[in-house]
Amino acid sequence: MSSWNPQPAGLQEILSTIHESTDMNVTVQRNITQKLNSFTRVPDYIAYLAHILTAMPQEEERIRTIAGYLLKNNARLILSSSLEVAQYVKAAVLRAFDDGSVMIRNAAGQDIVSFLGVLEPRNWPECLSQLVNMLDLSDLDKQEAAFNVLEKACEDYPRKLDVEIGGTRPLDFMIPKFLSLADHPSSKMRSHAVACLSYFVPVNCQSLFLHIDSFIACLFRRASDDDPSVRRHVCQALVLLLAARPEKLMPEMDHVAEYMLYSTKDKNENVALEACEFWLTFAEDVELAPFLQPLLGKVAPVLLDCMIYGEDDLLWLEGDAEDAEIPDKETDIKPRHYGGKSHGYERDANGEPTEAPKARIGAYGEETIDSDEDDDYLDDDEFVDEMSTEWNLRKCAAAALDVLAVRFSGDLLNVLLAPLKDKLWSNDWLQRESGILALGAMAEGKSCCIEAIEPHLPTLVPYLINTLNDSKPLVRSITCWTLGRYASWTTQPISDEHKQKYFIPTMEGLLRMVLDNNKRVQEAGCSAFATLEEDAGIELAPYLEPVLRNLVFAFDKYQHKNMLILYDAVGTLADAVGRELSNPTYVEILMPPLTNRWAKLKDDDVDLIPLLECLASVTIAMGQAFLPYAPPVFERCCSIIHTSLLQYQQFQQNPELDEPDKSFLVVALDLLSGLTQGLGMALDVLINQSQPNLLTLLTVCLKHPQAPVRQSAYALVGDMAMGCFSILRPFMPGIMSELILQLDPEPKVEFVSASNNAAWSVGEVALRYGRDDAEFQQWVNPLISRLIPILLHPKAPRSLHENAAVSIGRIGLMHPGIVAPHLPEFAQAWCQALYEIRDNEEKDSAFRGLCTMVQANPAGIAKSLLWFCNSIVRWNQPSPELNNMFQTLLQGFKQHDEAGWAAQVAAFPPVIQERLATRYGV
Repeated sequence: MSSWNPQPAGLQEILSTIHESTDMNVTVQRNITQKLNSFTRVPDYIAYLAHILTAMPQEEERIRTIAGYLLKNNARLILSSSLEVAQYVKAAVLRAFDDGSVMIRNAAGQDIVSFLGVLEPRNWPECLSQLVNMLDLSDLDKQEAAFNVLEKACEDYPRKLDVEIGGTRPLDFMIPKFLSLADHPSSKMRSHAVACLSYFVPVNCQSLFLHIDSFIACLFRRASDDDPSVRRHVCQALVLLLAARPEKLMPEMDHVAEYMLYSTKDKNENVALEACEFWLTFAEDVELAPFLQPLLGKVAPVLLDCMIYGEDDLLWLEGDAEDAEIPDKETDIKPRHYGGKSHGYERDANGEPTEAPKARIGAYGEETIDSDEDDDYLDDDEFVDEMSTEWNLRKCAAAALDVLAVRFSGDLLNVLLAPLKDKLWSNDWLQRESGILALGAMAEGKSCCIEAIEPHLPTLVPYLINTLNDSKPLVRSITCWTLGRYASWTTQPISDEHKQKYFIPTMEGLLRMVLDNNKRVQEAGCSAFATLEEDAGIELAPYLEPVLRNLVFAFDKYQHKNMLILYDAVGTLADAVGRELSNPTYVEILMPPLTNRWAKLKDDDVDLIPLLECLASVTIAMGQAFLPYAPPVFERCCSIIHTSLLQYQQFQQNPELDEPDKSFLVVALDLLSGLTQGLGMALDVLINQSQPNLLTLLTVCLKHPQAPVRQSAYALVGDMAMGCFSILRPFMPGIMSELILQLDPEPKVEFVSASNNAAWSVGEVALRYGRDDAEFQQWVNPLISRLIPILLHPKAPRSLHENAAVSIGRIGLMHPGIVAPHLPEFAQAWCQALYEIRDNEEKDSAFRGLCTMVQANPAGIAKSLLWFCNSIVRWNQPSPELNNMFQTLLQGFKQHDEAGWAAQVAAFPPVIQERLATRYGV
C-alpha cells in the first residue's frame, strides 16, 4: 500500500473548491475553472482527488463524484507523478470501483478507463486482471460494471490491449471468455461481449482471428436476439468484418445480405442505422462491387425507403415556421474554419484539380468537401448538422445511395426509376421530400450517374423548379439542394432553348428561395445558388443586375447565421463573373450594403472574417472600380495584422494566455492580396503611408509559427510581385531569407500549402527582377538547391512538384547560365510534373525557361528526350513565342544527328510521333 497521505490544508482547499463548483454563477464558474487549473501544478493533486473519491464517505456522493470526474480529466498527470502518488491513485480507484454507491462506482469506472489508457495495460496488469476476473462473479451488477469498463477500453484503445504482458497475451484468454459470455442470460452481458469482440476486428487482432469462425457463428446466433442493443452490435461487427475481412463473409453473403436488409428495416432506429452502415461500407469498397451488384435490386429500394424523415426529426426541425424575422440563437451559429489561399494549377481531364471547391451545406448534414491537403474543414465526426439532428438513418441511406450512384450509375437508375417516380409524384409530402433527396444523392459522380439520368432531366428539372412552390419548407429546402446538384447540367451553354427552359428558370427559382420567409429554405437556396454561380461562371453576366439586387435585398432580410452563407454567395459570384462586376451600376448596387456591414463590425468580431473573405473576391473582380473604397479597407487590414502580431507576441511571452485566433490575420492578408490583384500600383500611396509599413509587417508574417499565416503571406508576396513589384523590391533581401527556408522537400501535411505558395511566389519574383539581374543572382543557387530536391522527392505532394517545376523554369528563363548545368538532374522530373497542367501563362513562361536552358545546354536534355517531347505535344495552344522555341529546338535536334534522331523518335509511342510530325515536321 502506498505511504502517501493528504495534507489537511491542501485537502480542505481542494474540497472547498469542489463544493464551490456546484454554484452555477458564471463569474464563480470562471474563477473555479482558473483555480482548478492552478491545482494541476500541485505534484500530488490527483492523489487528493482519489482520496476524496474513495476515502471520504462523510462527503455527499455528488462531491465525491465530481472529484472522480476531475480525476478522469487529469489522468495524464499520473505519468509525471511520484511512484507513491501513482500507487495510491491506482489502488484508490480500484477500491472505489467496489463502493456501495452506484454513482461512485460509475465515476471510478470512468477513471479506470482513463488511467488504463494513459498507463497502458502492460504497466497496470493487475487492473486488467481484476476486471476480467470480475466477469466470473455471481453478482450480476458487478459483472456488468466490469464489462462496461472493459467495453470502453476495447473501444478506445484496442491496440494497447493487443500486447504481450509477462510472456502471455491477455487477449488469448479474454477473447474466448467474451465468446462464451455472448450467450449469457443477461442481455447487457451479451451486448458487452459482442461489442468487445467487434472492436478488435479493425486492428487485425490475431487473438480474435484465431477464433474468427467461432466469432462469425456467434454473430449468427445472436442475429435474432430479443435485445436491440445486442442486434445493433451484431450489425456493427458485420460492418467491421466487411471492411477488414470481407473474404470471411462472402461465402455466407446471401444470408448476411438478407439479414442486413431485414435489419435495415428494424423498428429500432439504432439497429437500422448500424445495418445501413453495412451498405455504405459495401458500396465504398470498389473491390466488392461485383458482389454488391447482384444485390442492387433489393438494396437500393430499401435505402430509398430509409430516407423519409423520422418523427424525431420533424419534431426538432419545426419545419413549417415562417421564421425569417426571428433572430438566431448564438448556439445556432457553429464555428467555421478558415484556411488561407493556396496556389495550384488546373490539370487536363485525366488529372484531378488541385483546389477543392468551397464547402457547401449538404442535404444530409456534412459539408460537401473532400480535400487531401486541407484538414481545416469538418470531418464526419464533427460535421455541422444543418438539416437534421445528428448522423441518422436518413443521412446514412442517402450517403450510401450517393456512393452507389458513383459505383453503378445506370444500373442504379434502372432499379430505382419506378419507386423514385412513385415518391416524386406522391400525395404525401414526406414521400416527395425523400424522393427529391434521393434524386440529389444520385447526382454524385457527375461523369457517371448524371449521364444515365440526363435523358430524364428535361422532365425532372421543371418538376424541381415547380416544387420550389411547395407549401412545406422542408420540401423547398431539399429541392434547392437537389437543383444545386444538377447545376452543372442546367448551366451548360448548349443552346438558347436550353438556357430559356432550364438555366434561367433555375436561377430565378433559387433567387426566390434566397428571399424565402423560412430560414432553412433561405440557407439551402443561398447555398445552391452559390453552386449555380460556380458552374455558370461568366454565363451569369447578362443577369448580374437582378442577381445583385436579390442578394443585396437579402442583406436586410437575413439573420446572423444565413448572413455568413450570403457572404459566400456574393464572393462566389465575384469569382464567377470577374471583371464584369466592375460596371459602375453593379458597384453602386453591391458596395453600400457591404460597407454598411463593414462599418457595423468591430475588429475582433468573428463575423468580420467571412466579410473580409467575401471582399477579397469582390476587390479582385471590381479592379480599379474598387479604388474609392480601398483606403479604409487597406488601413483596417493593416491594423488587424499589426494587432494580431502583437497579440501573438504576447502569447509567446506568456503561453498561459489563450492562443490568438489566426483567422483574422489570414483573411486580412488574403484581402490585401485581393486589393493587390485588383488595384496593383494604385496601392502605392497607401502602402508607403502605412504605419507600421505593410512590408515590415509582411516580413514578420513570413516567420509566423502558424502555417496558414505563412501561406497567406507568401501568396501576398507573389501577388505584390505581379502587381506592384517596385514597392516590394526594397524588402526582398529580408523576404528571400525566409522564403528559402520555407522550401522543404517533405513538409508536414499542415505546411504543404505554405511551401506551395513560397515555391510559386519565388517564380513570380524572379520574372519581375528580369534577365540576369545582379541582385537576384545571389539567390539562384540557394533556391535551385532547394527546389530541385522538392521536384525529385517521391513523397512531396503533387501540387508542390508543380509549383517547384514552374519556378525552376522561370528562374532558368531569367538565369539560364546558372540553372542550365543542372538540367540532367531534373529535366525528366520537370516534364513529368507539368505535362498534365492546362495551358496558361505561368506554364508558358516555365516552358520558355526550360527551352532557354536546353538551348544553353542541349546535352542536358538527352536522357529525357521522350519526356520532353511528350510534354511539348501535350500543349493545346502554346504562345507563338513558345511554339517557335519548340520548333527551333526540335529541328535543331533533327539536323544535328538525323539518323540518331530518327532512331530515338521511332521508339516513342505512336501518338507522340504523330503529333511531332504533324505540328513540327520532325
